[in-house]
Amino acid sequence: MAPISLRSALVAAVLAGSFGMVQLCGTASAVGPVSENVTTYHYDNLRTGWNPNETVLTPKTVLRGSGAMTFKMTSFTSLDEQVDTQPLIVTGQTIKNMGTHDVVYVTTENNSIYAIDANSGAILLKRNLGTPVPIEDLPGGCGNNSGNVGIGGTPVIDLPNNIMYVISYLSVNGGEAYYLHEINLTTLADVTPRVLVRAGAKLTNGKNFLFHASVSRQRAALLLANGNVYAGFASFCDQAADQSRGWVLGWNTGTLTPLAANDLTNKLATDPDNFFLSSVWMSGYGLASSAAGDIYFVTGNSDPDGSTIDGVNNVAESVVQVSSDLSTVKSVFTPDNASDLEGGDNDFGSGGALLLPPQAGAPSNLLTAAGKDGNMYFLNADNLNNNTTGSGRILGTYGIGGCWCGESYFTGHDGKGHVVTSGNNSVSVWTVKGATTSTLTQQFTTDGNSGAQDPGFFTTVSTNGTAASSQVIWAVSRPDGSPSENVSLYAYNGGNGATLFSGVAGTWPNTGGNANIVPVAANGKVYVASYEGLAIFGLSSGPAATVPASEARAVAARVPLAPGMHEIYGMVRAVAGSTITVVKRDGTIVSVDAQPAVANMNFAEPAVGRGILVRGAYNNDGVLVAQSVLHA
Repeated sequence: MAPISLRSALVAAVLAGSFGMVQLCGTASAVGPVSENVTTYHYDNLRTGWNPNETVLTPKTVLRGSGAMTFKMTSFTSLDEQVDTQPLIVTGQTIKNMGTHDVVYVTTENNSIYAIDANSGAILLKRNLGTPVPIEDLPGGCGNNSGNVGIGGTPVIDLPNNIMYVISYLSVNGGEAYYLHEINLTTLADVTPRVLVRAGAKLTNGKNFLFHASVSRQRAALLLANGNVYAGFASFCDQAADQSRGWVLGWNTGTLTPLAANDLTNKLATDPDNFFLSSVWMSGYGLASSAAGDIYFVTGNSDPDGSTIDGVNNVAESVVQVSSDLSTVKSVFTPDNASDLEGGDNDFGSGGALLLPPQAGAPSNLLTAAGKDGNMYFLNADNLNNNTTGSGRILGTYGIGGCWCGESYFTGHDGKGHVVTSGNNSVSVWTVKGATTSTLTQQFTTDGNSGAQDPGFFTTVSTNGTAASSQVIWAVSRPDGSPSENVSLYAYNGGNGATLFSGVAGTWPNTGGNANIVPVAANGKVYVASYEGLAIFGLSSGPAATVPASEARAVAARVPLAPGMHEIYGMVRAVAGSTITVVKRDGTIVSVDAQPAVANMNFAEPAVGRGILVRGAYNNDGVLVAQSVLHA
């Protein structure tokens, strides 16, 4: 009899509504080795980030090796642009004119799709979907990215139909457009003609508001559920906030017909500051889906005034549960300090929503979500209870550190669920406890990893079922501030938090945008995609591979400055109306007049103690008159 994948059993159980029972029994080793396919962001639609079928990489083999083999980078494949998406893996995949391979699919901001041999790193097939949008054409010259924006949201694979769904961002006829593609995994050709992304929704005044590709960013990973593919949209650096709003859109698989309904997160017709947003970005984390098919996501900031959130027409700073057809917002959780989050630009939506499998004696669906302020909320996803207060509204609130990040999950050998957090620069593991109601108890916190960007990073977990001493937590640091701006792969023991491995996995020279890198562990290998490259790690007796010197010499993307213009980075010391006091990196204090940037909607609300990037010209009084104010 062929080996049975524990993940297949888990997925089947989710669809049957009985995931909790299956996850607590047996181990992968009991049914023999399996091949793990990774077809979506964070491994599954709950976004657990958990591979329960890893029999090769254990704490022992990662730390000490196996025989003559040690854990190291085995290959580095050069790519044509920065990778902001998670690699996807299909084993035993046929590639046109190349035979059958285990394949890792990687997409870049150059709108390129690569099919790469998952063992050797050899490029098997490549296709470019069209000209990406250059940084100078983005609203305000948003630098929160590479020099181009192309494929920014992780695609999703429909394995039974041999199809990948991916959204490209194209520069077309002097404008910008998003296209949804249905790509054949064997040939990388379109199965059906690509579809232009478009949408409309009614505002509170009854007028129709149209989706604007030029001010919308597709960053959150795609979701395949309910026979549909879903995508979330955000803004570029909070620029063009008078036009940009958050969207969740859906299309039928096969035909790519848009769903009749969509979710516009901010339907207000007017705003005190003409500032809307309520973006769905989640630092690239994926939209999630429950066993019942409901869609979950977290939204970011809207007007810094803090008075426009109502949970109905402006669902900012909130966890949102939407019906599968996107016609109905079923429940919303908005933190009590949402107005403070607005005023400080402390997006709740900097992180995603993790759905936990049902736990014994606990509500059928549990959810965690955390944002910039470092508070992780533990919620009953079957009823987010936004409109009630008091006991029962929140199962628990836990400080995990600033989180441009997302949680992971695994079931331990103790049969209990464990939530993995990665706020600030360290990993913590929390045990799910409780009978009729649940709480989280912190088990341990690891040593920190390097990183010189916003706090938080992303993790995944590999285990051999629920076998003891098999849990490895994988993480990739943000760039380390060195001249090469290295990013490193870390491995931690999932039982006690000990560091098992750390090593350079690539570079990230475009430090204006966070390196939201998700490591993928499967079939005895770990995959890390970064700037212009894919690193593969595994057990080997050969020499270690290295990152090519050309990657280390890369120059960060930036908009060319016109004569007389200046660009400064620094920390915000004070904000008084439209005047911002900035302390530059060398200690120099600069007074910024932000009024022109505000008037042109090239303004991202600054917050004291936070990084800022200002472009403008100095007047005779030495004040920097800003054309654009961005977060940095």
